[in-house]
Amino acid sequence: MAKALIGYVGGPTSDQLRETARLRQRIADLESTVLRLKIENDGLLKTLAERVDHVTADSLLEPLSR
Repeated sequence: MAKALIGYVGGPTSDQLRETARLRQRIADLESTVLRLKIENDGLLKTLAERVDHVTADSLLEPLSR
């Protein structure tokens, strides 16, 4: 009965299959970008932490060289 109300739909069309493949590829590309950015961010955080560890109160009070 529901099929009669909505209309019988066969399998996915070739356009739907192409769109699905395109979207899956886009998702894979975005996931790879997210992973790359996470790795880059972790490296930046590590560098920042190393630099902050070397900061002392005396170094903050040093006059700026002009």
